[in-house]
Amino acid sequence: MQNNKDFSSDGLTIGIIGAGIMGRGIAQIAATAGVHVIIHDMDESATQEALAFVNKMLERAVEKGRMQAAAADLAEARIRPAATLDDLAGADLVIEAVVEKLDIKQALFSELEKRVADDCILATNTSSLSVTAVAAVCRLPGRVAGFHFFNPVPLMKLVEVISAVRTEEHVAQQLSALARRLGHTPVMVADSPGFLVNHVGRGLLTEGLRILFEGITAPQVVDAVMRDCVGMRMGPFELMDLTGLDVTFPASEQVYTQYFQEPRLRPTPLQQRRYVAGLLGRKTKQGWYRYEDGKRIVPAEPAPPEVETDAPFWISRAGEADFHARLSGLLQEAGVKIDTGEEPGEDSIAIVMPLGEDVTTAAIAEGLAPQRTLGLDLLFGTERRLVLMANPATLPEPRDIAWSMLAGSARSVSLINDSSGFIAQRIIAMIINIACDIAQQRIAAPEDIDTAARLALAYPVGPLALGDQLGPRRILRILENLQAQTGDARYRPSPWLRRRAALGLSLLTEE
Repeated sequence: MQNNKDFSSDGLTIGIIGAGIMGRGIAQIAATAGVHVIIHDMDESATQEALAFVNKMLERAVEKGRMQAAAADLAEARIRPAATLDDLAGADLVIEAVVEKLDIKQALFSELEKRVADDCILATNTSSLSVTAVAAVCRLPGRVAGFHFFNPVPLMKLVEVISAVRTEEHVAQQLSALARRLGHTPVMVADSPGFLVNHVGRGLLTEGLRILFEGITAPQVVDAVMRDCVGMRMGPFELMDLTGLDVTFPASEQVYTQYFQEPRLRPTPLQQRRYVAGLLGRKTKQGWYRYEDGKRIVPAEPAPPEVETDAPFWISRAGEADFHARLSGLLQEAGVKIDTGEEPGEDSIAIVMPLGEDVTTAAIAEGLAPQRTLGLDLLFGTERRLVLMANPATLPEPRDIAWSMLAGSARSVSLINDSSGFIAQRIIAMIINIACDIAQQRIAAPEDIDTAARLALAYPVGPLALGDQLGPRRILRILENLQAQTGDARYRPSPWLRRRAALGLSLLTEE
């Protein structure tokens, strides 16, 4: 039976089951938006604590001038406690926000159906469990959907509206209307492991861990590169420490398992070992970083060597023409002598700029002396940081000369070991590829994928829009080279990416 009430209008009553952080956050924004709220928790003291918390938040909003006192009083009056599930009988919508255990949620929904009207919509705020599985025990599974808010609810403005296999269209539309009324942005998501945000966020974490696992560099270097070159607010290791490995590792393992070991989503043993060791991040004062008085202790970057030399630099002409021009300007700015010969002179230091390849492969392909060949990543911004990559045969002298001279350009220089795709190339290519496959699976529309990444993950640009900026063909090339060099199926390009790169279409183009 369809609920014909307009969820964007007045007169709406919602029930909330679970008075924890999420439940009280949803109650706060709903009451503030003019919705009547009935909140219930098995622990009556938790319900009272939630009411007191919401009232405190409303008072604070008044004190800071973000809300009128009269409006706060009205919002406070719209929330009332429910002693039992029976008190939710008149609700138009009930949102469940209890512990993340499927059997508990299923039992709750079974009991809830006995007490509410047939046109009452039932929603779960689960962050990881199958909405389809929750709905499967219900007499009317078509009225069940996911309504996933993010913590803290008043500040995180994204809501995933998740349709299970049997969810009726009007249910998702009503929840989307309510989300907008609450001042949040809804994204429509098909029920799938990790939903949208947790799925699209795998690329940053799993590939960052893979780089560390391969011994390419240290966590703080990966984080610095993703901040300074790509513009991320946080790198993968900072993010894992903030979230807590007790949250990140089980989520990574769960999504990987639920996707039947999809290689793109594969975690590394590093996560498991540190999780078992209790190195969870900020909450344990030790994660990928140490924490003292709540502050992250970042190891100092090694100082570039002081080298006096007039050795010239030779710039590879293979690959991207714009990379050659950018590097020429950068070296001139640093006061470096440039070897303009067709081949590098005997004393010259050769610089290659591969996409998805390592310096070893690039040097051999161009017939360069690997002992005097290094690589630079020119795909991303170089205004703040340069990533310099040696190969196993690179001699210390040319390595130190390159390091020293590039540091003379007033930029930070990160020296890393040979890696197919440097750091930023392979992480961003993985993020974009996973986003493309989410679109390919029709889990969410391209625009919603990018919206979710910006609002919930704080990415400066959505992954599909970033793929367009960098060039789909370049991203495809990076992935193809990574797959060819590693033999790992995790780098196989999504059909969504491959087709649009071949046709010259935007990655945001729907079929």
